[in-house]
Amino acid sequence: MGHIIQNSYKSLQQRLDAPAQGAPESKSLYRILEILFSEKEAELVSKLPLQPFTIKKASKRWDKNIKETENILNKLADKGIVLDIEDKGERKFILAPTMAGFFEFSLMRTDGKFDRKILSELFYQYLNVEEDFVAQLFGLNTQITRTIVHEDMIEEKDRSIILDYEKASEIIKTASCITVGTCYCRHKMEHIGKACDMPQEVCLTLNSAAKSLSKHGVAKEINKKEAMKIIKKCMDLGLVQIGDNVQNNVNWICNCCGCCCEALIGYKRTGYKANLESNFLAINNNEECIGCGICVNKCPVDAINLQEEAGKKIAIVDMDKCIGCGVCKRFCPTKSIKLKRKKDINYTPKDSFERCLMNAVETGKLQNYIFDNFDSWSHEIFRKLFSIIFNLPPVKKIYALKQLKSSRFFSRLNKKNKTNNLEKLYKENNKES
Repeated sequence: MGHIIQNSYKSLQQRLDAPAQGAPESKSLYRILEILFSEKEAELVSKLPLQPFTIKKASKRWDKNIKETENILNKLADKGIVLDIEDKGERKFILAPTMAGFFEFSLMRTDGKFDRKILSELFYQYLNVEEDFVAQLFGLNTQITRTIVHEDMIEEKDRSIILDYEKASEIIKTASCITVGTCYCRHKMEHIGKACDMPQEVCLTLNSAAKSLSKHGVAKEINKKEAMKIIKKCMDLGLVQIGDNVQNNVNWICNCCGCCCEALIGYKRTGYKANLESNFLAINNNEECIGCGICVNKCPVDAINLQEEAGKKIAIVDMDKCIGCGVCKRFCPTKSIKLKRKKDINYTPKDSFERCLMNAVETGKLQNYIFDNFDSWSHEIFRKLFSIIFNLPPVKKIYALKQLKSSRFFSRLNKKNKTNNLEKLYKENNKES
């Protein structure tokens, strides 16, 4: 990289590292960015807000006219770098995150726009060899991913209490748009000679993200029946459904294997500490178990092993590793394995906004979201921000408030003539808490 190019891509890397998910600096990351972004694109994208923005907002930041700005944004959306969304009837764009985002979208393409072999090798280096990105991603308390249980494996007594957002069928049923594309993880592994033989055209994107990918030719739009057929096929193959960790407007569902999937590999690689499990756990009945070892081989996270007890081998489930996917039960020949509903279910953010704020609080990057596009924040958004913060556990709440209690924050509010109302809201919530 020459000096000028290095400055452009350095600015882009810093912009990508500003959100909670982050993008730690690395030679391999810079090479990835050089392939995906032209030097000019890198310079422009580094100036984009973290939250959704209008063409008009981008044109001001870029000092370009509306038409030229729209053309550039359309080209970036064609590459899967930004998402083209509709927000309350208004067209907006948002820079896709690295994962799940433009890393995956770049390998979904089949039009030759990018050299997928070179990208795969670089992605493997950045994600599977180097430590920083995966450690940062899986170090979040509120994960970006969650396991979606094989709902047909749930015990009859628990089927009436499973929540809609826990079921792949309900997520698909309520989606406004669905697309299917190439599985980033297995395709990447194929190019480095490590892929398994599981299908690749099974990566589902939903709702606003799907609309953008379909509109710009990144992924193929399918109907709900076709999507459920893919889910059913993948369940029968023993794949795990890993989805967007939100309750509303889930943006993606991946069909994952333990050998290729970034989420499952990262979970194991970082010591099983990430909270991506479902609200179920696998329980084995020792008396019915015949010690065949099928569940050991099928478990995608190596959470089951055979042990000798009372003169026979039985399957032992490590509860600290189990993600509650239901794969082991599906293949158990004696049906000795059951799925047990947890007493305390996992916290799942209501939407992407809430998850981003939770991640921002956890990583100390809350100010990046607030001040980056401050002028576009409405009273409604600030109300939602305060509501989320004051419902946090005490320690996290104190940490979040420390990030807000700055003269800069309230001075900016004052410039927007919002100080009186929002300070009142802030103090009322603080008093109640």
